[in-house]
Amino acid sequence: MPDQPTVALPVIRTRPAEPPARRWPGHTLTARAVLVTCAVALVSVLVTALVAVPLAVRGAERRDQDALAAQARLAADVLRVRAVRQRDGAGDRLIRQLRQQQIDVYLVRDGRADRSGLPAPLVARVAAGGNVSGRRLVDGERRLVEARALPGGDGVVLTRAATAGPWRQVLRGLWLPLLAGLAAGAVAGLLLARRLARPIRVAATAAARLRAGDRAVRVPVEPPDEVADLAYALNGLAAALATSEGRQREFLLSVSHELRTPLTAIRGYAEALADGVLDADAVPATGRTVLAEAEHLDRLVSDLLALARLEAADFPLEPVRVDLTRLAADVERTWSDRCTAVGVPFRVETPGGPVPAYTDPGRIRQVVDGLLENALRVVPPGAPVVLAVRPAGADPAAGGVLEVRDGGPGFTDDDLAVAFERGALHQRYRGVRKVGSGLGLALAAGLVRRLGGDIAAGHAPEGGAAFTVRLPGDPYLARTSA
Repeated sequence: MPDQPTVALPVIRTRPAEPPARRWPGHTLTARAVLVTCAVALVSVLVTALVAVPLAVRGAERRDQDALAAQARLAADVLRVRAVRQRDGAGDRLIRQLRQQQIDVYLVRDGRADRSGLPAPLVARVAAGGNVSGRRLVDGERRLVEARALPGGDGVVLTRAATAGPWRQVLRGLWLPLLAGLAAGAVAGLLLARRLARPIRVAATAAARLRAGDRAVRVPVEPPDEVADLAYALNGLAAALATSEGRQREFLLSVSHELRTPLTAIRGYAEALADGVLDADAVPATGRTVLAEAEHLDRLVSDLLALARLEAADFPLEPVRVDLTRLAADVERTWSDRCTAVGVPFRVETPGGPVPAYTDPGRIRQVVDGLLENALRVVPPGAPVVLAVRPAGADPAAGGVLEVRDGGPGFTDDDLAVAFERGALHQRYRGVRKVGSGLGLALAAGLVRRLGGDIAAGHAPEGGAAFTVRLPGDPYLARTSA
């Protein structure tokens, strides 16, 4: 036989998606963090000003009022020594000093002010011996007033204009803390943004390397928790991609090997026929061998196409009500002779009555045939192969269960976890025991899921592997029983 030809697998290269073009700087995390912290600082300063300025204004007015009251007490003490109308030089000097301090002095004699401008109720109260403190209208202007009564119906009244523009004074001094707050906000925002953006940039760089095909890249795990979660996710993605691509490569290698085997046989026999080296008596046997290898190749290609189409929306399915007991009887007629020919007992277990299920009879028969073919491949002569059928529950609408068991070498617990992954078991046991293309179990699992059922692998009581397929019940039965 000639050497097996090498089949070159096509390499498909896709152009990676380009990142979106940079827009205005406000779209960066750094710029947004700086803007947010500056806005917070600005709001904080303004809120503080709104609370502090009225307090500062009232404090300034209270200080002015207290100072004027102290001046009024001093003037009253000096003028009390003598009557207002007989005051000496000390009183005149005091009055001049007060007027130099922009404090107006009014003297009340016999119930009348020495000059106009004071409100009459204020003069009357001082003449009656009462003191006045607060704000009053003096000569048409609201001023601070402190009045002190003296003996004999006399008195002294000090007035002073309120401090001009306390709000303006306070706001004028606000620009410095406002500027300091904005500067602090910008610095804090820049530091915060750099701290937050650094792990994001690292993750973006790692993702770009993953996209470029570097599966060894890993992101350092560091606090806070959200950044650590992102690092764990990217590292897990890189590990999963590496594992998946490794399995894909192994699967492609195994499939290419399986495809080369029948192709090599067909090519070798075709060359022998073409060269005329075969006797006439050997031609029919050669034709049968070529036909068998062609059928093997056709099954491989069909399995590959079926796997590729399983996830497509137009995958053809025609579910109807199926009696699994009758399906098992049909399978027995086909497989009993095949099993007997290789010395393997084939047994069918049924409950004796119909087991209704709602499925595609052609597709489920494809699943059963594939499972039986896998079992027959590994079962030694004398070990049994069993097809069991039972209801999924007491309700006829619960569906049915198909089980394929064998007395072969079986699976380990680690094998069960990857039994339905393409090529996983093929890679593990190639060269150890007879293996197929690695597509059968993956195809069976995909078909069962598309049919609305589920499939599981386990250990059989016969000592080998057990595959359990659960199929849904007839929806019409479910509605009528309800």
